[in-house]
Amino acid sequence: MEKFTLRPHTSTCFLPLPITRTSHHLLRFQFYPSPSSPTLRLRPRPRVAVASSSSSSSSSSKSKVLNGVRVDNVARRQQEQQAPPVSASEDVSKIVGIWPPWKNIPQRYKLIGTTSLAFVICNMDKVNLSIAIIPMSHQFGWNSSMAGLVQSSFFWGYALSQLPGGWLAKTFGGRKVLEVGVLVWSVATAFVPLVAGYMPGLLLSRILVGIGEGVSPSAATDLIARSIPLEERSRAVAFVFGGLSVGSVMGLLLAPPLIQSLGWESVFYLFGFLGVAWFLGFQVLDGGEAQLNAGSLSFTGVQGTMTQSWKSSLKELNSSLKDVPWKSFFRSPAVWAMIYAHFCGSWGHYTCLSWLPTYFSEELNLNLTEAAWVSILPPLASVFATNIAAQLADNLIARGVETTTVRKICQSIAFLSPAICMTLSSLDLGLPPWEIVSILTGGLALSSFALSGLYCTHQDMSPEYASILLGITNTVGAIPGIVGVALTGYLLDSTHSWSISLFVPSIFFYLTGTFIWLAFASSKPQSFSEEN
Repeated sequence: MEKFTLRPHTSTCFLPLPITRTSHHLLRFQFYPSPSSPTLRLRPRPRVAVASSSSSSSSSSKSKVLNGVRVDNVARRQQEQQAPPVSASEDVSKIVGIWPPWKNIPQRYKLIGTTSLAFVICNMDKVNLSIAIIPMSHQFGWNSSMAGLVQSSFFWGYALSQLPGGWLAKTFGGRKVLEVGVLVWSVATAFVPLVAGYMPGLLLSRILVGIGEGVSPSAATDLIARSIPLEERSRAVAFVFGGLSVGSVMGLLLAPPLIQSLGWESVFYLFGFLGVAWFLGFQVLDGGEAQLNAGSLSFTGVQGTMTQSWKSSLKELNSSLKDVPWKSFFRSPAVWAMIYAHFCGSWGHYTCLSWLPTYFSEELNLNLTEAAWVSILPPLASVFATNIAAQLADNLIARGVETTTVRKICQSIAFLSPAICMTLSSLDLGLPPWEIVSILTGGLALSSFALSGLYCTHQDMSPEYASILLGITNTVGAIPGIVGVALTGYLLDSTHSWSISLFVPSIFFYLTGTFIWLAFASSKPQSFSEEN
């Protein structure tokens, strides 16, 4: 028997391993002298075999030390030689199998990521008018009341689309409703410069923007309720709806240089194009895997399937409207608490979103660029506050704190913080402009705690009807956008006081909303269909 001792050689490291050969096997090694040592070395040669027999192994019992040995699994190499050759088509299929690069990402993460990106574009298209309204008012001779009317027209469509958006999301799925909504509001945004000189056309285009964006919250809520577990829900809601803050930052950041360089029309063209690009990209993301697997389907079969699916969806829509337990919704004190809380939070949010750039420009004497940059601070700070609130809420729930308690804590912070900061800003304390900006920034940033309070409660109460519940509360929550934004402009023309027109109404609703929320809000799951 001949004994070989393996020793590492060069940069390839192998563990010393004794190999004993006692039978006839093929060893795919080549013996050759080492230039640095008279001992023998072995190099693998796939097509050269040296037979080792028992007679040759018994001819010498002396051990030989072999440097640079690399031992390959003989059985594995034999299988490779016996395997059929790989064709070019199989190589292509392997490459296609790992394309696109996001294919292996879990589906719920892809949906949440793309939905958050849609919300970024959503608020970019919402805040662009709050900056463009300043040069537009100068060009077309609008006063504050007319500017408020133009800005509030968005919320007419936003309010009208809330309940239909909830029904459509429940019937067709949030994914389909979201992509159609993005396309509608993006095309309508691009049409704003074309009809700006004709007031009915301008109002109609902004109404269409509101309709497209109005179905998005219900669509997102449906996605989250169906795909995200409870222990991840606060972070998912924060990530998706946090896209609104990011969109506000990006919109306010990009709008001033675009307006100064290319005119106010450019922000509507560019932001509208981004939405259309998202729609096309979402088709690739959503349909890539289906296209790879649908190559063998005939056109007739696909057409018939789509027609049948459309008819069944319409039947489901009709039946779902009848099956919604409307009476049970409005008999629940917790639902009424959500409705009023949504109204109160929207009053402060929408009026500040629409009028803060003008407030900074006129009251604090900042130019257009400075006013826009300062307006970025509240939504930018909200991005960080949103993450803190989401982590806090999920950690408290994971530690066993009751979900209702967590939602009440977060929503109370979201209401009381801006109320206190607006009170300080409205009082004549002789504060310099930058201190007022800092105070308002802190208060409005903490209002994003609502994403871990109110905006999670719909899903906590009923994942099945979460989109419809949000449609109900969001419909009422859109009223401040219609009434509050226009009323602020009217009060500003009448009183010439920013404190009375902008801050006092918001403070009132924040305080009363806190009281109602603490008294009646609940996140306990409810089976509304059984109560109906």
